Amino acid sequence: MIQNKTLKGVILVALGASSYGMLATFVKMAYQEGYTTAEVSGSQFALGLLGVLLLNIFRKTKKNNDEVKISKLQIRQLILAGTSMGFTSVFYYLSVKYVPVSIGIVLLMQTVWMGVLLEKLLDKKNPSTQKTISVILTLTGTVLATNLLQDNLSLDWSGFLWGLLAAAAFTGTMFSANRIAAEIPSIKRSLFMLIGGTIIVILFALITQNTPFNFSIFIKWGLILSLFGTIIPPLLLNTGFPLTGIGLGSIVSALELPVSVTMAYFILSEQVNWVQWFGIVLIITAIVLMNIRLKKID
Repeated sequence: MIQNKTLKGVILVALGASSYGMLATFVKMAYQEGYTTAEVSGSQFALGLLGVLLLNIFRKTKKNNDEVKISKLQIRQLILAGTSMGFTSVFYYLSVKYVPVSIGIVLLMQTVWMGVLLEKLLDKKNPSTQKTISVILTLTGTVLATNLLQDNLSLDWSGFLWGLLAAAAFTGTMFSANRIAAEIPSIKRSLFMLIGGTIIVILFALITQNTPFNFSIFIKWGLILSLFGTIIPPLLLNTGFPLTGIGLGSIVSALELPVSVTMAYFILSEQVNWVQWFGIVLIITAIVLMNIRLKKID
């Protein structure tokens, strides 16, 4: 029975991570049709917020038992924390506008070492040898996966910077998801965090959108982006992680990286050489190492 539950959790987490992995390719395809970053992110968050709101309403009508009450302070904290979701999407979508998807997702995976750094700063605790090795593997893999050692490298450094900013914002999102109002049901927490993210996306659109907003994005790409980026993955991951545990769940969620690169390779015809694949394998190895428990040998 336990094994069946674990297998179910692995499948749910794998599907959730794979959904996230597909996202950047869809964004790139929307760019090819002339849509802007503001239109892409705006449609995703607007429809995503509507979808999660409807799920909360449906859930409220079905649940009769008492739940943990959410305070006004917690609501404010979740909305503030949710702004990192908006920044993550905006920065990530700006990144893949200037660099290949296969490089953008590698930059987003810098959350491995950024999370270790944030933990050290907040908890005043030095990272273990295991985490230190994971960081080294991540940085080495990043150098290889982004082709930084190539003599004829023609990388748009603005895209590189946006990718690192996306990773920093995503690190903040993961920190907030684990520590703020953790006792509140995940679907309700997602709603308030999405409100914060939507505020950032709206402000970004007001500042950057110089042409009339093309509302056809809602029909062509908005639904797909909101489903694969805002609605489906959180539901799958929040359901799957309790069944797998954080360690195994984090390992399985690393599928986002190869799925994203593979999608870009087959659909966008992005070239990925063996050195880059080796770098990607190193990053996945770092994620696995970060989340397994090594037995101490006496």
